[in-house]
Amino acid sequence: MDKHEVLLSITKLSASNLVTKDEVIEAFEGGQSKRAPSLTNNVGLSEVLYFIGALIVFIGIAVLIGQNWSTLNSFTKILATLGFGVVAYFVGVLLNKEEKYGGLGFAFHLIAALAIPLGLGVTFNQAGFDATSSGMQSLIAAILFAMYISSYFVFKRSIFTFFSIAYATWFFFVFTNFLIGSNPTFSTADFYEYRVLFVGISYIFLGLYLSSTLQKDLTEVLYGSGSLFFLGAALALGGWKPSQNYVWELIYPGLIFVVLYLSVYLKSKSFLTFGTLFLMIYILKITGEYFSETLGWPISLMFCGIALIGVGYYAFTLNKKYLSMK
Repeated sequence: MDKHEVLLSITKLSASNLVTKDEVIEAFEGGQSKRAPSLTNNVGLSEVLYFIGALIVFIGIAVLIGQNWSTLNSFTKILATLGFGVVAYFVGVLLNKEEKYGGLGFAFHLIAALAIPLGLGVTFNQAGFDATSSGMQSLIAAILFAMYISSYFVFKRSIFTFFSIAYATWFFFVFTNFLIGSNPTFSTADFYEYRVLFVGISYIFLGLYLSSTLQKDLTEVLYGSGSLFFLGAALALGGWKPSQNYVWELIYPGLIFVVLYLSVYLKSKSFLTFGTLFLMIYILKITGEYFSETLGWPISLMFCGIALIGVGYYAFTLNKKYLSMK
């Protein structure tokens, strides 16, 4: 079989949805054995148990330190938190070198990502600093972001990008808190909602960028988180009667349909899921806010039910027509 016949066969298989672009790339690169462990693909029961176990381990550490805070010396406190987190980090690095241990390695990275911030807080506390202040929280978040972004450039694993994004987000919130201090102008809920809105938009654009890189396994995670933050914050900015914001309430349906359009354009089920969910929430909100008194609560409920059935059917049709063959 010559090259032209091979390419023609691939084209026919792709048109029939019997082979994907990723499978072709894997074959070109020599098979799946060369792939790095994926953060989001092939998550099964064992991986879920790994992560639950990691959370329980971290809770155990936190409870141990909390219960014995007055009896432990500074060295023991730091060793049990920061020291344990650093050990878990290196164990995760070693396990991630083998694909068969990928899920277990991610579990140790989760322990490290939770224990190291706690350990840094304990370390600064023992050094005489207020670890709960915005300034110290900003420093801890900056240290962790630098640590994980550097780890990505060294080890080229998506898990480090994931935690880099998480700590960059934490740094954004605590550093802006540090900048505004106790300024009453920024003490309203709207300021926090606008920041969540900004983070949501940033996640969506970052997911779009990563979709064309080797870290595309994070794309749907970022699309889902971004649409959740974006639509959730925009809904909160609309407020509730009698303190509602008419501008946000009027533009909100447009924002939802932008997200739904992106679900088709980018073939993303995350956008479809959250776009549909928040459209339903918006219908319930507007109906309860403006029509329950004029139409009566029973009629309003029937109107909502019919509208939600229509939204559900629209989402089902959209998924079947544009996304199910992805």
